Amino acid sequence: MAVKKTRPVTPGQRYRLAPTFGEITTDKPEKSLLKPLRRTGGRNNSGRMTMRYMGGGHKQKLRLIDFKRDKFDVPATVKTIEYDPSRTARIALVVYADGAKAYILAAEGLKVGQQIVSGPSVAPEVGNTLPLSKIPLGTIIHNIELQPGNGGILARSAGSYAQLLAREGRYATIKLPSGEMRMVLVDCLATVGTVSNGDHMNVVLGKAGRNRWLGRRPRTRGVAMNPVDHPMGGGEGRASGGHPRSRNGVPSKGKKTRNPNKYSNRLIISRRKK
Repeated sequence: MAVKKTRPVTPGQRYRLAPTFGEITTDKPEKSLLKPLRRTGGRNNSGRMTMRYMGGGHKQKLRLIDFKRDKFDVPATVKTIEYDPSRTARIALVVYADGAKAYILAAEGLKVGQQIVSGPSVAPEVGNTLPLSKIPLGTIIHNIELQPGNGGILARSAGSYAQLLAREGRYATIKLPSGEMRMVLVDCLATVGTVSNGDHMNVVLGKAGRNRWLGRRPRTRGVAMNPVDHPMGGGEGRASGGHPRSRNGVPSKGKKTRNPNKYSNRLIISRRKK
């Protein structure tokens, strides 16, 4: 995928960098894999706003994605590469040899008609899913499980990937997109390749209205509020707001909030880059 520069026929088009959607092969999703997506507007079950700056947005349907990829040794053929409004990456509709259909995260380079397969004995090729114990060291991977059988949760957004660095005993060492190095059980599954739509990071929306279509409302700066509304509010003139902190008073911009006794600390070899 690439991005295109639009002609500045309107102010909103002047700085817009739009996706080309060149890799999309159909605009009609598979009905059996759709589910209604109901919007909350940031309100809870009693109607109170619990999350600000949410609301509006275009109507969407949720695509049911198979993050587990646990249909072992059954080859699947890629039928379409599709757009998913709920995520930054592209998705692929695959049809298994037994007739079952599923949506998966499309890896970069995955083509219509290509065959993919999951299992411990398959080749480490793009789109295939294997246990970390069977993937060659140095391989680029995505959609990585943290607990065997629970489905992939690491490296799932557009253009992201991790790298398998080492294996020792029950654990494999992987380098995550954030730069963090951590150990993961070798029984966990991962998919070979990079997540598609790597140019998503270059997209420029161009106007505030396009943010509203995505369900994002305008965000008010804390320093622009009154003292009753935010710890950084108030002051005469253009006051800077004092120490940066959240609306609840938790220090931000560098303050570590991770629990020092978190169970997974022993699995993290080095923390993410600053």
